[in-house]
Amino acid sequence: MARKPATARPALDRYDRAILEIVQRDNKTPQRAIAEAVSLSTAAVQRRIAAMEKSGVIAANVAVVDPDAVAATITAIVEVQLRDERAATSDRAKDLFRNTPEVQQCFYVTGGISFVLIIVAPNMPVYEGLTRRLFAENELVVGFRTLVALDRVKAGTAIVVP
Repeated sequence: MARKPATARPALDRYDRAILEIVQRDNKTPQRAIAEAVSLSTAAVQRRIAAMEKSGVIAANVAVVDPDAVAATITAIVEVQLRDERAATSDRAKDLFRNTPEVQQCFYVTGGISFVLIIVAPNMPVYEGLTRRLFAENELVVGFRTLVALDRVKAGTAIVVP
């Protein structure tokens, strides 16, 4: 998911933070149950959730799918080095990675590499095809390194809200 541009957002109070903690665990939690848990009325919880959605604090309501349940058995962490760091080069790479469904996460980073990607694929032949298209045959890329995950120890989606 593309990050929305930074805009002025209202400060989150302790109620907003408590609501976020609950909906990040399960966004189908009934609003009356949230209201009870945070000591607010159901209407107040509804207003606060709507405001956080409108302001972009809550960026999306999605289902987290177990990769094993859909035979997405290969998880690869890939370091990608671009040929240069010019804006046009990195923007083209960002567009390519953003528009590749198998790329689950993409981070533009510092420290000697350009990007770190999390890629999920059903098997090695599919992953190999992706590496050819995204990296080996891509004139923007000068090198890449793959780390294949042996075990998904933790794959959280919740953000700790201070």
